[in-house]
Amino acid sequence: MKFSFSSEQDEFRSNLRRFLADRAPIKETRRLMELDAGWEREGWKALNAELGLTAVRIPEEYGGHGFGFGEHCIVLEEMGRALVCAPYFATTVLAAGAILHAGSAERKAALLPGIAAGETIATLASAEDSGSWDAEACTLTASATGHLNGHKSFVLDGHTADLIVVLARGPSGLAFYTVDGSAAGLTRTLLKTMDPTRKLARLEFSDVEATLLGSAAGTYERVMIEAAVCLSNEMVGGAERLREDALAYSMMRMQFGKAIASFQSMKHKAADMLLDVELAKSAAYYAAAALDEGDGDIAMTASLAKACASDTYSQTATHAIQIHGGIGFTWDNDTHLWYKRAKSSDVLFGDAFHHREQMMKNWAA
Repeated sequence: MKFSFSSEQDEFRSNLRRFLADRAPIKETRRLMELDAGWEREGWKALNAELGLTAVRIPEEYGGHGFGFGEHCIVLEEMGRALVCAPYFATTVLAAGAILHAGSAERKAALLPGIAAGETIATLASAEDSGSWDAEACTLTASATGHLNGHKSFVLDGHTADLIVVLARGPSGLAFYTVDGSAAGLTRTLLKTMDPTRKLARLEFSDVEATLLGSAAGTYERVMIEAAVCLSNEMVGGAERLREDALAYSMMRMQFGKAIASFQSMKHKAADMLLDVELAKSAAYYAAAALDEGDGDIAMTASLAKACASDTYSQTATHAIQIHGGIGFTWDNDTHLWYKRAKSSDVLFGDAFHHREQMMKNWAA
């Protein structure tokens, strides 16, 4: 297993960072997060037309680039760093992951090219009111004729998705079904959340016509493992941005005739932040590489990465606000946007405590 990025991957990261700085500055994030949709289709099309980001992970036979998680997680890390408002995670990680693992060759050929081209916005609906991402908590049912009844909550970009992959209990057990976003009997409600940069929705299904995608036995767990790894990489990108911004501010802010970065207590805080972020990066990068290598302990590795990234992002966000002092928690200062993303990402797919418990269970097994 490689423990460093190739020159091509480094170049890809540099180009992507420049692109996002130009096309998705924090000013644009503030504008988009005020919209109910949270994004604009024209901007989404431009994002994918120039760099083909939605096609990174999808195999070439389905219109994608055929890269691995190493490259995909670079995109997610840079998007987390820039705090991009777009349905990228829901489409390329959750929905595409479910289709790749559960769909037949025919279903993949029908669904994945649209995602790869950036034409289809998709998401995965699995959690319900309890907020549990455990498949056993699923109560939504599918009839023998493929009609869904029940509800799903906390669906990423569920209110705007063109295609919804739904986890349901069918006649043969847990399975994935696909539903058109405009299907009759489907009610989509935008939820009020703490993090305005990542939209969540509640979906209610009343005899909604759906198409069977495939069995969720074994595949749902795999999708959640991949989601945890991808989210970990997104989180370390945000944590690194917070650390850099806080350090830059401390070097600029003067007190008693000196930059506050010169004070010993500030040096200790800066060192702690650097250590935490670098360790979290190592865990996230290792987990992405382990996915590409087909490592047998990936469930434990994914939980380690998610727990480490959750703690680091939240702690770094707290330090960043403290370093900014009186303006750190104001609306005009951008730090609170990453702080809210850190808190929402912490509980998404299980918080740090949950993943430590899962890690120990996997280790004991």
